[in-house]
Amino acid sequence: MSDIYTHIEQLVSYALAKGLIEKEDRLWARNELLAVLGLTDYKAPSAKIKTPKTAAEILTPICDWAAQKRLIQPDTVTQRDLFDTRLMGVFTARPSEVISEFTVLYKTRGPKTATDKFYHDACALNYIRMDRIAKNRVWKAATPYGELDITINMSKPEKDPKDIAAALQVKASGYPACLLCKENEGYAGHAAHPARQNLRLIPLDLLNDGKPWYLQYSPYVYYNEHCICLSDKHEPMKLSKKSFARLLGFVEMLPHYFIGSNADLPIVGGSILTHDHFQGGRYTFAMEKAPVEKTFKLKKFPRVKAAIVRWPMSVIRLNGNKKDLTEAADYILRKWRTYSDPQADILAFSGKTPHNTITPIARRRGKNFELDLVLRNNRTTEQFPLGIFHPHEEVHHIKKENIGLIEVMGLAVLPARLAAELDALEKHLIKRNIKAIQKDPSLNKHTVWAEELLEKYKFTPKNAKGILQREVGTVFAKVLEYAGVFKRTPQGREAFERFLQKL
Repeated sequence: MSDIYTHIEQLVSYALAKGLIEKEDRLWARNELLAVLGLTDYKAPSAKIKTPKTAAEILTPICDWAAQKRLIQPDTVTQRDLFDTRLMGVFTARPSEVISEFTVLYKTRGPKTATDKFYHDACALNYIRMDRIAKNRVWKAATPYGELDITINMSKPEKDPKDIAAALQVKASGYPACLLCKENEGYAGHAAHPARQNLRLIPLDLLNDGKPWYLQYSPYVYYNEHCICLSDKHEPMKLSKKSFARLLGFVEMLPHYFIGSNADLPIVGGSILTHDHFQGGRYTFAMEKAPVEKTFKLKKFPRVKAAIVRWPMSVIRLNGNKKDLTEAADYILRKWRTYSDPQADILAFSGKTPHNTITPIARRRGKNFELDLVLRNNRTTEQFPLGIFHPHEEVHHIKKENIGLIEVMGLAVLPARLAAELDALEKHLIKRNIKAIQKDPSLNKHTVWAEELLEKYKFTPKNAKGILQREVGTVFAKVLEYAGVFKRTPQGREAFERFLQKL
């Protein structure tokens, strides 16, 4: 039993070192942990306590002990997550305290200091599980559009069959209504819903209308300070003039962050369309660095600078003041919603079903505001049942999923299966063993690609990994080209020009 008391003291020591509690809170924190662990006595450790560097470092042995004592049943990743989040909830300040601290830091030391502390605490509390995020494979790949970011997502654990069975036994309550609802703050969770005792939200009045949206961080960050800004209400995604005003209001409040919204239609939208929200953070994507290749005038908005961006997708970039950009973006969205060009396969409607929408991204450029408006269309055909402007079958071996906001900006979020597949391909390509690739059920989808690579390169143990990483980037660039409504061809440029004339 003495080991668990050592672990308790290590966790308390960790919380002190990270500034989650003060020295006066030590005894209280110890007793709170004893209660969670079902212990009524205490034995002081005899050896000197070594303070862990990460929460995961000490939560793992505590969960091992809890599993032995049957406090965690069944012993799965999901049940451990529920339990260790409860433990970290002990050290999580009340929402009112977090909001007060953020507000004081914002007013006295600026927005960057306020978000620095908020992000630090989200990591220290293990809400952002940095130990799992570290498992992701991440690299940059040079393409004609700049260096694209590639991530193979290894951070989200696969569901254990026991967890799936347990989730089926949970009575559906509809509370919280989804993973993005504000009611998640402090929620204990269950087999079908993650625990959120260590989640805190910061209210932001983006329109100065007394109707708050809320800032939080993503528990599985794909880039630096990957944040989510969510609506107060559980309402579906819907882009409107207010959406643009909120995006610009966000970067006015937090000028060191960008913010963007997924599109509001299936196929071209994000994974959660049932709750209006944005995603942002403190990271410079390749699209932000992409130069403009053509400027044009918006007669209705003479103070707005407008241009087409040199990017695989169809992007209109606007620069100006907040009010003008809000009006101009709304004008372009309304024009695009009803725009059809059969020559370019663009139809605004099939019957009453809409197809045209926009993926917007906002940022600051010095004193000015900037909006990138990425034109999207989600129409499907018999030839392209997943979408005309969606990754086509030839690239499905790398990326088949929807192209949402993060991919649009130049960061590929690729499935976990690719880690093992690329490792295996590397070995076979070095040996030029195409038959082994064809015979392997997990690899044969890469056969055509592998044959093309063998024609281009002589693979060796030293260069194979680098070649594959670079070529995955090339495929991702093609994925984005497929998602572009106006292709980067003479015909595509003429089609883009036809739309600009409508503006």
